[in-house]
Amino acid sequence: QVQLVESGGGSVQAGGSLRLSCAASAYTTSSYCMGWFRQAPGNEREGVAAIDSIGRATYGNSVKGRFTISKDNAKNTLYLQMNSLKPEDTAMYYCAAETRSGGYCYFFQITDSDYRGQGTQVTVSS
Repeated sequence: QVQLVESGGGSVQAGGSLRLSCAASAYTTSSYCMGWFRQAPGNEREGVAAIDSIGRATYGNSVKGRFTISKDNAKNTLYLQMNSLKPEDTAMYYCAAETRSGGYCYFFQITDSDYRGQGTQVTVSS
């Protein structure tokens, strides 16, 4: 059983930065593909970024160049550094782990992961 707990969300003005963290069960970050997806009210889930077991990262076009996904296997923690935030980035952000793919996945697959956290709200005002 994989457990994921997000933190770091909040409110920020456009152009600002936030860093999300996801504390995971032991060995999760080193064994599985992990990532972040977001969902705004009335919208579908959107894959934001994913990082596979060997550290290769992929990003959605809407965040590429502004967001950076990383992980610390020693701390079993996943991060999402979000810079140059825009009002359209406002959403609930979820940490996710995909345990069925042998450690590999892309950002667009992270929305269907078999484990996810409870979410952390990010609000960007103009």
